[in-house]
Amino acid sequence: MRIKLTSIMVDDQEKGLRFYTEVLGFKKKHDIPVGEYRWITVTSPEGPDDLELALEPNANPAGKAFQDAMLSQGIPVAAFEVADIAGEFARLTAAGVAFTRPPAKAGPVTLAVFVDTCGNLIQLYQPPSAA
Repeated sequence: MRIKLTSIMVDDQEKGLRFYTEVLGFKKKHDIPVGEYRWITVTSPEGPDDLELALEPNANPAGKAFQDAMLSQGIPVAAFEVADIAGEFARLTAAGVAFTRPPAKAGPVTLAVFVDTCGNLIQLYQPPSAA
């Protein structure tokens, strides 16, 4: 058994696709119309066959309530590993990404948190082996 797909809710799929590809640098893998919405997935260029991230519309009221609650409590809904958190912080800040927490040590890892413009907080982490 392997994890191959996970999802994140976005308040606008087109805006989400632009942010996750043009700003974060992920690659679009699928973009298929499904009724009113689309089945959109992105992958990391560093591991395009490892895991897909689906950009799910937050149209379900329960999903929207969850997303709003996580954001208002300051809890990231996803975490992405990076090899150079200082470099990613500089790159993303220069691209206009708003960080709610700049890089800081948290035990053996370094963490940072940013807003994805789609209703979510995302955590970046650099493991100790990448330091």
